[in-house]
Amino acid sequence: MATQSLYRRFRPRKFSELYGQDHVVRALRNAVINSREGQAYLFSGPRGTGKTTTARILAKVLNCQNPVDGEPCCVCDSCKAVEVGTSYDVLELDAASNNGVQEIRDIIEAAALTSPGRHRVFILDEVHMLTRAAEAALLKTLEEPPAQVVFVLATTDPQKVSETIRSRVQHLQFHLLPIDELEKYVRFVIAEAQLDVDEEAISLVLRQGGGSARDTLSALELVAAGGGEPEDALHIEEIVKAMVARDHGAALVAVAHAMQQGRDAHTYAEDIVRLMRDCFLSLMSPELVQLPSARVDEINVYARDLGVQRIVRIMETLGSTMVEMRHAPDARLLLEVAIVQLSSPVFDDSNENLLARIGQLEEAVKQLKENGVAAALPPPPLNPATGRAKIGGRATPSSNDASTPTPRVEAAPVADEPAVEVPTAPEVTPPVEKEPEPVVHDAGAKDPAQAWPQITDSLKGLAKALFKPAVVESFDGKKITVRMPANTPLQRAREREAEVVAAIKSVCGVTCTLQFVQADPTGGIERPVVDDKPETIDKIVEKDPFAPVDISETVAVTDAIDPLVEALQAKFPDGSFSSDDSSSLEQ
Repeated sequence: MATQSLYRRFRPRKFSELYGQDHVVRALRNAVINSREGQAYLFSGPRGTGKTTTARILAKVLNCQNPVDGEPCCVCDSCKAVEVGTSYDVLELDAASNNGVQEIRDIIEAAALTSPGRHRVFILDEVHMLTRAAEAALLKTLEEPPAQVVFVLATTDPQKVSETIRSRVQHLQFHLLPIDELEKYVRFVIAEAQLDVDEEAISLVLRQGGGSARDTLSALELVAAGGGEPEDALHIEEIVKAMVARDHGAALVAVAHAMQQGRDAHTYAEDIVRLMRDCFLSLMSPELVQLPSARVDEINVYARDLGVQRIVRIMETLGSTMVEMRHAPDARLLLEVAIVQLSSPVFDDSNENLLARIGQLEEAVKQLKENGVAAALPPPPLNPATGRAKIGGRATPSSNDASTPTPRVEAAPVADEPAVEVPTAPEVTPPVEKEPEPVVHDAGAKDPAQAWPQITDSLKGLAKALFKPAVVESFDGKKITVRMPANTPLQRAREREAEVVAAIKSVCGVTCTLQFVQADPTGGIERPVVDDKPETIDKIVEKDPFAPVDISETVAVTDAIDPLVEALQAKFPDGSFSSDDSSSLEQ
């Protein structure tokens, strides 16, 4: 005889034994205590959260002979019959396999019959699988059922249930169990079933269950039977560690191990995305992570190593890959390509990946600044003539520089031959070009070329209007060359020279003279030379035979040949011309 599963052996028998659904228990118990139970209920929520179990408890307490504070006694004949499934008062139907109109008609006929108990309870599981015709057939009875009939509809997808049905029922939503409630339930089952499971295995079971009581007990039963942690958890850990280490080879090995164990590529990608979601929440909102405290610490380590940008990138890439897997002939190949791109960003040149890598660099620079690590490069040397950074100031002399002495290698004399002294040519020292002596400014002086905007701002009136658009071309320490705009007379600039010198002295602390130059009004553009002589008629006709010609500008020519006559002579060389009184032309 097969051993009964844990989730069936420890199925709650009373409302008080339900974990994590206090809002549902409170509503149903108060309705039973006050004799205000509804004519139809809709229980919705994820799988394994107790929808069908709660419906059976409600059916027991509605027909219990000795209810206590809205709880069934579980010892009377009615409660025992409901538990073993032989009660005439409870009819349970799987709507996934009985979704036609005929099955609904059978329920309507059975609802009209009387039963031994106080209520006739109809439990329809997976009610969203009913056809439209079956839903339409159920509507009238659901709206006005017999007085002793109570309908309990259960579904994991309430959005697929028609609004006409939802408007006729009391909708109670079941939630996934919080991690603390689920841990209490698991430890209770372990103690009652006398299982040998360590703390690490309990943590893995809670993580595998994901808030579902039935899934958690199934994982617990597998761990207890196998004596170790679930293989699925091992593969997920391997691939996450590979992505943290940016080792695409190890990531592919983890995928291969998972596929060898019979994992589906789509569900495997879903598990990775679920883990990445926990990592994302641990960084953005830690209170939303429903995991054991030890597991939360592990998740935080993964999250900090990956960073927010990479975590979001992994979820987006795997999400798109799962969509493509639906129509791909080889889903594993798509998963492996996505894993390689995520494990080694050098293979991914998308804009999102580049932005993520830039974000990582920015985060690294921010951490360096916070830790007090600054760049060790010295400031660039300044040109003393202009006060600006010297171009190539940090460049080091190359090994071929003439100023670097080259060691001489003297050849050793051969042992069989006497050493011969070879006169060496005197060393010629290349002339060293002397750099021009820089002009030394005062210690606290500023460069007028760089401070020119401040100088012009300190001027007033006409002087400010004249010199604001001017540009400093050079400054040799004593004389400043100022280029004035082309539309500014130099004479007016010279009249205001004293004001500019005083402003330079005030701003820069330097006494100097000014030299004014005029800007080129043409901007350096060469203009074409225009010939003022008008073109003659022959030039005009030569350029354009159809150009209009003024007859008054023509000149009579006596020996000119008519073009028409010239053409006829060329065509008929033996012909001649003669004229008569009618001025006709004959050949």
